[in-house]
Amino acid sequence: MRIPPRTLFNTPDIELWPAWLLRARSNADARILSRASLVLRRKCDGAYLAAVLPEGLMPLRPRLSREPGLDEALDLLDALPPQAGADPAPLPLHRLDERLQALDLDADGYAASTGLGLVAEPAALALAGFDRYRRPLWLVPRAARAWQRMREAAAREAVVLEAISGYRSHDYQLGIVERKRARGLELPRILEVNAAPGFSEHHAGDALDIGTPGQPAAEESFEQTAAFAWLRRNAPDWGFTMSYPRDNPHGIVFEPWHWRHAPSPATP
Repeated sequence: MRIPPRTLFNTPDIELWPAWLLRARSNADARILSRASLVLRRKCDGAYLAAVLPEGLMPLRPRLSREPGLDEALDLLDALPPQAGADPAPLPLHRLDERLQALDLDADGYAASTGLGLVAEPAALALAGFDRYRRPLWLVPRAARAWQRMREAAAREAVVLEAISGYRSHDYQLGIVERKRARGLELPRILEVNAAPGFSEHHAGDALDIGTPGQPAAEESFEQTAAFAWLRRNAPDWGFTMSYPRDNPHGIVFEPWHWRHAPSPATP
């Protein structure tokens, strides 16, 4: 089985990562990752569960067979396509209620009060380069291609666009909210900045936060940069639009850094 080296395969509980993109956390990890094609990685905490080696699957955690979602991940492993080309189908949303219950949120009530819709995760994502922090940037294939071309177009005009973040899972979004609550922030204040798990455009793999060198990430001051001015003029040509302008109807703060790819038929 030939594993595409630049594709992240996704299930509700477990991601299948290209091994070369993961950091070894011990000498033993380094030896295993050097031989692995894929690593099964738990979504809620990033734990490495098993590695796909030439001789078969090697467990990296005790009691692997009891891991929630393992059967679904193994079924996906057995059925992997040779390449993720067109945008993949979305994952089911049946686990989302658990994430929202952890925050005492009701999906229908939150949707009604914000006007935000549920956003499913894609079943596969393409590597679109790396973000400002040298983390892999995952987007669905069409958004990945558009981002790379738009960034190149900006560079030809001496404008540097940096990705701050792209795809986020429901679990990752829940972790953002929970960490802020642990610091003492109240949930309504957090939800002015971060959408509830399941409602962030980042889940779809077609939205990303954009920055430029010398500017802090995800700050309103980005509006004053040459990069933002370039995006306002040119991003629609590449299918990108700013999702949260001032006074948007969703109650989300002004986010000049957040852009989503929603191409028209004429988009390159």
